[in-house]
Amino acid sequence: MKQGQFEQLYQPLWQVLEMQIVELEKSDGQLKGNELASFASRYRRLCHFHALARDRHYSSHLVDKLGDLVVRGHQQLYRRKQPFFQQFTSFIVAGFPRLVREQQAYIWWATALLYVPGLLMFLAILWQPDLVYTIAPPDQVSNFEEMYDPANRTLGAARESDTNVQMFGYYISNNIGVSFRTFASGILFGVGSIFFLVFNGLLMGAVAGHLTNAQFTETFFSFVVGHGSFELTAICISGAAGLKLGYALLAPGNLTRVESLKRASAIAIKLVYGVIIMLVIAAFIEAFWSSNNILLPWQKYLVGGFLWALVIGYLVFSGRQLRGEATPGERGPL
Repeated sequence: MKQGQFEQLYQPLWQVLEMQIVELEKSDGQLKGNELASFASRYRRLCHFHALARDRHYSSHLVDKLGDLVVRGHQQLYRRKQPFFQQFTSFIVAGFPRLVREQQAYIWWATALLYVPGLLMFLAILWQPDLVYTIAPPDQVSNFEEMYDPANRTLGAARESDTNVQMFGYYISNNIGVSFRTFASGILFGVGSIFFLVFNGLLMGAVAGHLTNAQFTETFFSFVVGHGSFELTAICISGAAGLKLGYALLAPGNLTRVESLKRASAIAIKLVYGVIIMLVIAAFIEAFWSSNNILLPWQKYLVGGFLWALVIGYLVFSGRQLRGEATPGERGPL
């Protein structure tokens, strides 16, 4: 192949890579979404082009230009990583909410699978109270009644701090367990994630409906409104990560199922990192705020509304103002 044909065919690729390198060389430079994922692949092709140009004895100008790009690309590809705290902060402030927006198709599906069955079960139990026993056994239903019966609550004083700390640990363990099962079971072609989302939604609706019938609404809803914003949203995101794994296996496209799963897992695991952080926050609120009996219900509702607005605003807007919205990655089945 003559040099002119070579340049005409492949120059657009190394020009794109050159622009990426220039962007990364800036003091605050970074690439967006799938541009970063494609950088390594483009760099490998650049190395191949440079080797071909030398072997075919193309002009020194072209060989030197490609060689310079190879060196500069190598420096950016293997440059020293940011300190952990800086990476962590960047992920929380921008990386995680951007990723949630990129995977919004899965998020919406997971949200529907959790909330729609929950709402239907809530309405069904308001109409037919005995339906609660199709979801939970009688002893579990009795436990819920005891937990939220105003007569059994110690009003006017918060729990002892050591109890709060113990419950904080329990809530973290329990919530992460639920979320992990919802995520990991997605490997069963998504069926496992669908099951856990629907089941948790039905249980949530059953408990809410039964306690509403028992007229324990004030104690129940004032308790869950605060931490529910973080906890329920985290469960939806866990389910979305599991659905992504399942969809990668069901529709791998031109890839093998193993390769498709590997690529989906790289994104799903990052979603789970954010979920864990949200669940820790939810457990803290549940142990030290939701369970506080000194606070009046209207105060809890007010703070709960603020926390819901905070979570929604964070996922919708955070990260946009730093460097604009990232290029959407794989958006899923829609």
